Amino acid sequence: MENLLHLFDLENLIRTAGYAGLAAIVFAESGLFFGFFLPGDSLLFAAGFMASQGFLDIWILIPILVIAAILGDSVGYWFGKKVGPVIFTKPDSFWFSHDRIVDAKVFFEKYGGVSIILARFVPFLRTFTPIIAGTAEMRYDRFLAYNIAGGVLWGAGIPILGYYLGALIPDIDKYLLPIIGLLVILSLLPLLGQAKRYWDSRKAGKR
Repeated sequence: MENLLHLFDLENLIRTAGYAGLAAIVFAESGLFFGFFLPGDSLLFAAGFMASQGFLDIWILIPILVIAAILGDSVGYWFGKKVGPVIFTKPDSFWFSHDRIVDAKVFFEKYGGVSIILARFVPFLRTFTPIIAGTAEMRYDRFLAYNIAGGVLWGAGIPILGYYLGALIPDIDKYLLPIIGLLVILSLLPLLGQAKRYWDSRKAGKR
């Protein structure tokens, strides 16, 4: 467990934090405004890898991470719903204006469900998407359904990938950065496609 894991110091972080610390990090990155800088994908992959080496129990790790991810997104949603309209309605601002909230609301009504799932796999978007969904007043029952689906796919999928690759491929830690980068790229492409379709339809509607 040297090379790249030590470069990111993820091994020491996971050993020190334990299950509770991992849950707190996933919770914070999933929905707290300041959590965007935390090492989500790489941390989950490394935790799964360490489980394959016997440092963690994968059957304890998975439910803890999934629950933390779902709760984090829910907190982010309610933060956006309660506080977002105050923050994102500053006058004379392109990004923080009533028009941007209207755009977000229309987007989430049309594409929001899948976007919530895909955003799980994209750093930065993972933190702010539930907040924006709450600000845009996406129906919570709909948000929760996709939140749970995304939480399971991300919170279980990434560690399981690390677990099985760690068991199958020698020195898998050497390939951690390319693997995480590929996951981010693959997740970002369909999300960008949805955004492009929305903006294209919006432009067409103005003609």
